[in-house]
Amino acid sequence: MATIKAHTLSGFMELLPAPQTQMERLMEVLRSSYGVYGFTPLDTPIIEASDVLLAKGGGETEKQIYRFSKGDSDLSLRFDLTVPLAKYVALHYADLAFPFRRFQIGKVYRGERAQRGRFREFYQADIDVIGDGDLDITNDAEIPAIIYTVFSRLGLSRFQIRINNRRILNGFYAMLGLSDKSGDIMRTVDKIEKIGPDLVRAILVDDYAIEGEKADEILAFIGIKGTNEEVLVSLEKYRGRNEMFDQGLDELTTVAKYLGAFGVPQENFAVDLTIARGLDYYTGTVYETTLLDHPEIGSVCSGGRYDNLAEYYTDRKLPGVGISIGVTRLFYVLGEQGLLNSDICTAPADVLILPMTEDLSEAISLATDLRAAGVSTQIYTEKKKFKAKMNYADKLKVPYVYFLGEDEINAGVVSCKDMRTGEQVKLPRAEAVEKAKAFVESDRQKPVICEK
Repeated sequence: MATIKAHTLSGFMELLPAPQTQMERLMEVLRSSYGVYGFTPLDTPIIEASDVLLAKGGGETEKQIYRFSKGDSDLSLRFDLTVPLAKYVALHYADLAFPFRRFQIGKVYRGERAQRGRFREFYQADIDVIGDGDLDITNDAEIPAIIYTVFSRLGLSRFQIRINNRRILNGFYAMLGLSDKSGDIMRTVDKIEKIGPDLVRAILVDDYAIEGEKADEILAFIGIKGTNEEVLVSLEKYRGRNEMFDQGLDELTTVAKYLGAFGVPQENFAVDLTIARGLDYYTGTVYETTLLDHPEIGSVCSGGRYDNLAEYYTDRKLPGVGISIGVTRLFYVLGEQGLLNSDICTAPADVLILPMTEDLSEAISLATDLRAAGVSTQIYTEKKKFKAKMNYADKLKVPYVYFLGEDEINAGVVSCKDMRTGEQVKLPRAEAVEKAKAFVESDRQKPVICEK
């Protein structure tokens, strides 16, 4: 029988144990941060009926989706976590309490061309608040507060949450008589950081037949800069000319006001009129988050307000607001930039016990005490030479090796070797447990990310 060469498909991330541990630590921060804001965890199926996932249908989504048949069933792999959420809320409406607050961290699949930093299978981490009929604007202010908490707990301080409101943009384009082209304008303007204002103007004029004078007005409008308060004051000059604009300005002003009360420092958020989000289903507040020292990474967290989450599954109006973090891409680019903290313990165990006696009772008992104290512990029981055992400990990069021989057992002590420093001491058993426990507590306080 021929041996098949082991390989992983292009666009599918497969990590070695150490980076996988870093990834798990990152997701632990996400789960605990979302949980503290009162979001319930949700897990929806990876495979759904194609008619459910493709209710909106068409465009790039249908081209990229992984679709297959099993018997008479037409099935697809989910391409995001929002459509499954819409189905879930419509299906379980009678059993849910609104506003419904959920978070979900799960894999999604897109059959697009695999390239550096872009994957076909990747984790997304989403939070959404869904209302029944209406949803108060305060929720739009709380979402960026959660973003701030997540990135701060990950170890970042040099990041900025940029916010805008699409009603302001739609209202402004209506003032210019360009309502029928507002979607095209916003998708174009959304690319301004990638392609620059000159090319944006050229596209508006050449591709969408917008008069040069109006294209200049658009660029001047989205180019309004200053402090958050200064930008809002500048926008007040347009008030009274369009009802939708006025509503968007009221909403944006409220969001900016409450962000401070939610504990977000001024330096970590900015009112930015260039933020539009390319997707048409956003209707109000929109967000993008960037790392200030690494603008080349692009947005690491984005989202916004939408008027009707489940319009393809129910007649009920279910407005919502939410954000999504592309966890796999974020992890990849952080590693590429050298921003993942190499000081956190990535070993599968904090302590490796090496029994030096035939009877393993004492070693097993010590491992039980360590585990009860929250210390991950492994007992090495293979019949190998001492050098092989130590090589194993080195390869795992365990921080501590605890030796337990006849002398230690008789004296009621444990020989504890710090594998990072080479220091070895004998400690009473209770102290050996406390030493490892203190290490664990200290290590868990270390941030996943280290800014440079």
